[in-house]
Amino acid sequence: MSRDSIWTVETAADVLLEAEATRTDRHPITDDWAALDLETAYQVQDRLIARKLALGEKLVGVKLGLTSRAKQQRMGISSPLTAWLTDGMVLAAGAPVPTHELIHPRVEPEIVFVLGEKLEGPGVTAASAMAAVRSVYAGVEVIDSRYTDFRFTLPDVVADNASSARFVRGEIERHPADLDLALETCVLSVNGVVVDTATGAAVQGHPAEALALAANALAARSLALEAGWIVLTGGMTDAVCVEPGQQIVAEFTNLGAITIAGA
Repeated sequence: MSRDSIWTVETAADVLLEAEATRTDRHPITDDWAALDLETAYQVQDRLIARKLALGEKLVGVKLGLTSRAKQQRMGISSPLTAWLTDGMVLAAGAPVPTHELIHPRVEPEIVFVLGEKLEGPGVTAASAMAAVRSVYAGVEVIDSRYTDFRFTLPDVVADNASSARFVRGEIERHPADLDLALETCVLSVNGVVVDTATGAAVQGHPAEALALAANALAARSLALEAGWIVLTGGMTDAVCVEPGQQIVAEFTNLGAITIAGA
């Protein structure tokens, strides 16, 4: 019997949920299940989230991963991946990152949208995507791959809900018409030392492009972005590790600053 034959969508979801619950990283699923493809990986992702919802979490939005062109080239893809956000992933502004609940957390700054109306593909453009946005915020995502050393293939990371763990939304709300998001700058510092800078252009050229891609990708699965949902548009900089006692600040030009501390 081949190793592939023991794997199913349910089995993969079980393995990933157990790794998360026990804070135990593991080798990529594709090391054992070579036949895991992108379509099946999204089925695993959906099943994983369904299990969380069955336990009482609520769906609050979506996130995009691999939005930078450099990361896409490294993974051999031409567009970002999508994943789900639940209220169990929300971290209040100012609250410390609970590193004791995670495996090897990293953080990255993001531009965050809140939708004012449903956004449904196909055929969504950056302009029509932005027309559906009610408000814009600064954000920081805490990612935490269930795979050792963040080593994975594209199907692995999709199945793992794109390494989702926690996210913080800033407290300053802006209307999208008041901002030039391609030029919105973020300065990322760790313990007072600047480690990276980026603008919104790092996200598909403009975060609206990422939003449109998300809507169109979900449409291919007969899904849509709902009014009121939060959308994390993708990391602007490379992710940095967060450890107990560490202070990380993401300071945006017009969206304020978010301070993250490891605890």
